[in-house]
Amino acid sequence: MARVLVVGAGLTGAASAALLRGAPRGQVAVWDKARGAGGRMSTTRADRGSADLGAQFVTCEPELAGPRLSFYEELVSHGILKPLTAPVEGMVVREGSQNYVAPQGISSVVKYYLEQSGADVSYEQHVTHISLRDGRWEVSRKTGPPEQFDVVILTMPVPQILQLQGDIVDIINGSQKQQLESVSYSSRYALGLFYEAGAGIAVPWAAQYISDNPCIRFISIDNKKRNIESPEIGPSVVVHTTVSFGSEHLDSDPAEVQQIILSHLQRILPSLPKPSSIKCQRWRYSQVTRAVPNCPGQMILHTQPLLICGGDGFTRSNFDGCIESAMSLAEAVKPHLQQFQSQAAKLPLDLL
Repeated sequence: MARVLVVGAGLTGAASAALLRGAPRGQVAVWDKARGAGGRMSTTRADRGSADLGAQFVTCEPELAGPRLSFYEELVSHGILKPLTAPVEGMVVREGSQNYVAPQGISSVVKYYLEQSGADVSYEQHVTHISLRDGRWEVSRKTGPPEQFDVVILTMPVPQILQLQGDIVDIINGSQKQQLESVSYSSRYALGLFYEAGAGIAVPWAAQYISDNPCIRFISIDNKKRNIESPEIGPSVVVHTTVSFGSEHLDSDPAEVQQIILSHLQRILPSLPKPSSIKCQRWRYSQVTRAVPNCPGQMILHTQPLLICGGDGFTRSNFDGCIESAMSLAEAVKPHLQQFQSQAAKLPLDLL
């Protein structure tokens, strides 16, 4: 049985693991350094509610989705996604496109694929080294002993791939390193403000894009956006900063950044009540601004044993781009798993 490790429990990693379910001779594990699933499709939970601090919507453009259209349809049929019906001011909607929200939080999309995968999912597993050992990959992490795998799939942001130590440093060739180093990301901050049940937020919209503020680009009344308003659960507000503000304050003290954002928010929404709690999230790798050029959604770093990387850095930063990369990763990995099936067929039964 081939051991497959997917590093990263974001959308690409989760969808890759789901697509590999049932693949011959494959036993899949998913590791993520965070405490939960989602990556940039994360939903923060608080005592009095939840809020999507990363991706806000899933947008389907049927004429561009092609074979990926079934992924949207599956999520809608299972109630994971529902059409966006709440009013969003300033949103640019392309003709023929459909925007969706996730009533249970955007991370429910990633959790759905992880459940479908049947993979062994482990959190707080920060991978630090990848090296060759006797024809397999030895993967080391900050805590816990190293483990060996036959196939490793890397789906974290590209700069984090380049930070890995071990044999991988020399395995990535000069051309590949140049391509990977060309990938760039925007950065931003997000705030989640949580309120007591019954708190009133008197605005006529569920979300609003701000075009005339140097700090704030987007505000959402998150429960209203997701159409899950309830008298038992307090409302939550999500604020996303502009990219320029995020870049300027990327390495600033988050507590100071939070106060700056709140002061701008107060000027935009002076009647906003005081929240019971606040979560500040720094997205160092928010969205891909330049992806690996002329890329099929993945990059093979080593063939035997297989070491391959993918994610939105190899396509584009949206649901469709992540699914395209996941499909490309699964297509590249499956032939390697079939090789293990062929090898197993030649072994005596007592060795299987």
